[in-house]
Amino acid sequence: MTGAEPTPARSAVGGDKGFVRATLHARWRPWLSVGAVAVLAGLMFSASVRLADGGGADTRDPQDLAQLVDAETGRVAELTERTSELDREIETLSARAGTTVPTQDGDLVEREGVVSGSAPVAGTGLTVTLDDAPSTSVGAGPGGVEPQPDDLVVHQQDLQHVINALWAGGAEAMTLQGERVTSTSAFRCSGNILLLHGKVFSPPYKVTAVGDPAKMESALMSSEGVQTYLEYVDWVHLGWDVQSSDHLDLPAYGGGGLQYATVPDGTEVFG
Repeated sequence: MTGAEPTPARSAVGGDKGFVRATLHARWRPWLSVGAVAVLAGLMFSASVRLADGGGADTRDPQDLAQLVDAETGRVAELTERTSELDREIETLSARAGTTVPTQDGDLVEREGVVSGSAPVAGTGLTVTLDDAPSTSVGAGPGGVEPQPDDLVVHQQDLQHVINALWAGGAEAMTLQGERVTSTSAFRCSGNILLLHGKVFSPPYKVTAVGDPAKMESALMSSEGVQTYLEYVDWVHLGWDVQSSDHLDLPAYGGGGLQYATVPDGTEVFG
């Protein structure tokens, strides 16, 4: 036996024609197999080349490590140049601002400190003291009218009338129970106690103001709310005292700064 393709035997059916057709099939079968393998090899080679190319050097994700390094190096160079441009722009604007923006006047800074309460104040002024009525005031008053418990204590509106009158009389700075009164100060009375700046105070209540004593006292006497309080002073003997001073020292506001909402860390504000 040899490795050659066996010669087909003649068939009894079909005669010579069947013998010729079988002989042709046997001769072409090896060549068709070789051609199919060659075509498949070509397709695989083409696909391999396309995959290795990765779509070109201009794609966002190069498949070749060298191309990736070159692309990222170029991006870093562009960002570095942009950063340098922004630094130069900041320097230019800073230099321009330093020469064109005027410095704040020292007197203005001092006045702002007085108004805001951030600076201590000293000078002439008044001290007004309000107090609850003594226990001897319980009982029938003039005309047989008996005072009610609310008539015997200093109320929030009584302090507000005094403070507003002092401001109207030209007070430059003020304290209530030694606490500096500012534009954000808010006090509240609950029963016969005073709540101010997170602290609790009991009577007597002292309001101290720096300014012209004569003008502030005149403003007190012109206030309708103060005049109503003085009527109760005469009736149930609520406490009332006004003292003028040649020198008063008012401390700066010692409370914390303003509280405000902030964006949580990691939150994108300007997307």
